[in-house]
Amino acid sequence: MLKYLFTLLAVLSIAAGCSAQETGGGAKRALQEGKDYFLVNPPQPVSSDKVVVTEVFSYACPHCAHFQPYADELKSKLPKGAEFDLLPAVFQPGWEPFARAFYAARALGLVDKTHQALFDAIHRDHQPLRSIDDLANLFYSGYGANPGNFVSTASSFVVEGQLAQGNQLVRDYQVDATPTLIVDGKYRIVASPDRGVGFADMVPIALQLVQQELDARAHAKKK
Repeated sequence: MLKYLFTLLAVLSIAAGCSAQETGGGAKRALQEGKDYFLVNPPQPVSSDKVVVTEVFSYACPHCAHFQPYADELKSKLPKGAEFDLLPAVFQPGWEPFARAFYAARALGLVDKTHQALFDAIHRDHQPLRSIDDLANLFYSGYGANPGNFVSTASSFVVEGQLAQGNQLVRDYQVDATPTLIVDGKYRIVASPDRGVGFADMVPIALQLVQQELDARAHAKKK
């Protein structure tokens, strides 16, 4: 949920936070700005003619691992005219290798095979994956990647540019917690027990905002 960990106290706090966030139902609700979602100000353009739902995440974030089944549910329920995207966040130096790994895996066509598996390796199996070399040699090599090629891709000029662009986009979206959903560059959804929004609630909230955008586009075309 928030930035994060790695003392025993932090780990315990994270576990409690995940438990609290996963409360809540999926019933349709009358959405309220400032409670169910926040406006991205200014809204950011999307590079698609579809309504884009972006999950801002990190493989290092245990909350993102807990959210993954809900992300899969959301992706499966998106209507025609909408699509799902992933944007890795780097909130601290230790998160950068995971962002680089994501961009390298995407360039090599491995994300669909490795996305859930990497969450499992880190947060379920507690594999020692901390550097890009660890990730290349101990994880991605098991999915057909040549470790040397993977490391060179992760440090390439192209990935450097994607990393810089992604970091700027996270700032432009005003994201300070993971996981966060961004709908069409306009709406930001993040779980908060204080606001009564859990992981299960984020799915219908996002779907309602997607449908709102699709309806607005359809209405605009009729004019």
